[in-house]
Amino acid sequence: MGENRHSSLGLTDKDVINMYRTMLLARKIDERMWLLNRAGKIPFVISCQGQEAAQVGAAFALNVEKDYVAPYYRDMGVVLHFGMTTKDLMLSGFAKAEDPNSGGRQMPGHFGDKKNRIITGSSPVTTQLPHAVGFALAAKLKNEDFVTFTTLGDGSTNQGDFHEGLNFAGVHKLPVITLVQNNKLAISVPYEKQVASENIAVRAQSYGMPGIVVNGNDPLDVYKAVKDARERAANNEGPSLIEAVTVRLTAHSSDDNDRTYRTNEELEEARKNDCISLFSTYLKQCGVLTDELEEKMNNEIADEINEATDYAEQAAFASPDTLLDYVYEK
Repeated sequence: MGENRHSSLGLTDKDVINMYRTMLLARKIDERMWLLNRAGKIPFVISCQGQEAAQVGAAFALNVEKDYVAPYYRDMGVVLHFGMTTKDLMLSGFAKAEDPNSGGRQMPGHFGDKKNRIITGSSPVTTQLPHAVGFALAAKLKNEDFVTFTTLGDGSTNQGDFHEGLNFAGVHKLPVITLVQNNKLAISVPYEKQVASENIAVRAQSYGMPGIVVNGNDPLDVYKAVKDARERAANNEGPSLIEAVTVRLTAHSSDDNDRTYRTNEELEEARKNDCISLFSTYLKQCGVLTDELEEKMNNEIADEINEATDYAEQAAFASPDTLLDYVYEK
């Protein structure tokens, strides 16, 4: 038996199995979407592969019945835990009328679902951070006890919205948690060519909040950091910045060729840090996961994805007479 780290964090064996299943579901949905894209059936994919541990570890540390999340385009693991379904995500991929994010009007990865407290995102990177800060300000003004959580990539931390949002959150001591999923690539620009500071978390000092670096390939590390940050926020102790150092296993998107800026050696190194494999190994060493249970899980997920794919492919597109719905004229 290996060392059981999750129990000391207050997580049961069932909790970590559910965590692993959500990570695995996100990975398998993403893999299916790439196949559908290459088959010409869906127009675009922007991938979560490699970053599921950061997303799911963080999401499990939040209160899904109270908290609001402002995800970025890779956050399939976050939105799955907060109540979006495989069918919802496939409807989005196929741009069908039933897509709960936008009714088929937006690209995949532009999440938004009011009933599940998922704040609608937009294409310009980092705009979700000041939105999350605004929700946190509302919590403080209305004396409500929810916390907001937002995530972004490392490249986005060089945009003005990042600095303005964190500064405002720090000045007003708002209950907001910012998680940077640092995969060390701003599309094709390596980390050392985009950030001069020793890390991203150190920037938190400028805005009057703690900054912490965690292993983004380990959901338990991320869970602990976000759990601690949530407790601070809920106790009116203000915001936190967390940098989860992780890997991106795919190209930036289905329209990108990462072989033009990553070597085979770099890709192989990234695969050694695949969070799915690492967490599976940990759970098996603890005696929580068996090969039989993992196979059963994979089969159930495959059935779920097949059913969702068939449903979404056959679902109706939005009617042309709804084209101007929710479009306003001054």
